[in-house]
Amino acid sequence: MITAVQLQKETIERLVVTYPFLESFFSDNNLDVIQKEGLTLEEYFNTFDEEEIENKALDKEQALNSMVEYINGMVQFLGSTEEEAIRTLTILPGTDKSGNPEQFEQITIKQSEIICIVGPTGSGKSRLLGDIEWVAQNDTPTSRKILINEEKPDMKWRYSSGNKLVAQLSQNMNFVMDLTVREFLELHAKSRMVENEEEVIARIIEAANNLAGEKFIPETPITSLSGGQSRALMIADTAILSKSPIILIDEIENAGIDRKKALELLVSEEKIVLMATHDPLLALMGDKRIVIKNGGIHKVIDTSQNEKALLEELEKMDNRVQDLRSRLRHGEQLDNVNF
Repeated sequence: MITAVQLQKETIERLVVTYPFLESFFSDNNLDVIQKEGLTLEEYFNTFDEEEIENKALDKEQALNSMVEYINGMVQFLGSTEEEAIRTLTILPGTDKSGNPEQFEQITIKQSEIICIVGPTGSGKSRLLGDIEWVAQNDTPTSRKILINEEKPDMKWRYSSGNKLVAQLSQNMNFVMDLTVREFLELHAKSRMVENEEEVIARIIEAANNLAGEKFIPETPITSLSGGQSRALMIADTAILSKSPIILIDEIENAGIDRKKALELLVSEEKIVLMATHDPLLALMGDKRIVIKNGGIHKVIDTSQNEKALLEELEKMDNRVQDLRSRLRHGEQLDNVNF
């Protein structure tokens, strides 16, 4: 959080570079800073004589305080670029549905790791994802506790609208806005104040088409995207443009996208990825598996070398199935298919 004392010592040029939205503040408050960018804010206000101060009804102290509130409010909404990176997520034990203590000391997940959450339907996988999103502090039904960078997290993560700790990706993604893909991404890019907007949008569309079964163009209405295309777009958007450092994926095995490429994209952007799944291919892609039973974490399994070898075989089988699906889509007959 910036203070008035810190603010007035900074040059206008540096402030606008750090907080691009300040240009609107200067304009809306009739403060002409053109050719004065090299001045500190204190020096800038000192250039006004008494007549200008009277004509503008300018109260320097009030203007500074208003600017501080504006900057801090916008930073909270958009997400600060200066915050410490999220290096680790730690889960401390709570209880299962019967009130029995979970039998582990702690689970620490590092940046660019993939952790899979497995268990029967209704066992509590989504509850664990919910605890992480809420950064639980012994105040959820499981009594678990979540640490960020091995410390108690700032509770702003629960309520910030623009700087969310967690992005959730589910198997059901439907758009209702009457926008093209480009217009949708432009809105998100503008809200993030990205400088290279066109480059980022092009990168997201390219990444999404790399995941989707059938490609789409920037002018495609988002309401006409298929389920797989919608999920591909949201995964690419989340990986490249979202500032959320933790990605929670809830059962995307039937999402109609290239699952392996989706995970590789998220990890390449240094996200922490947790994925609830019933798919053995996805489960073995993870570094670890958290096994849920009766609402509690039953055990944690490291993916073994034998399982990694099995994963290679499963990937070969999956590639074969994907090839057959592609041939079906293109109207081919599947005569003489061998496995």
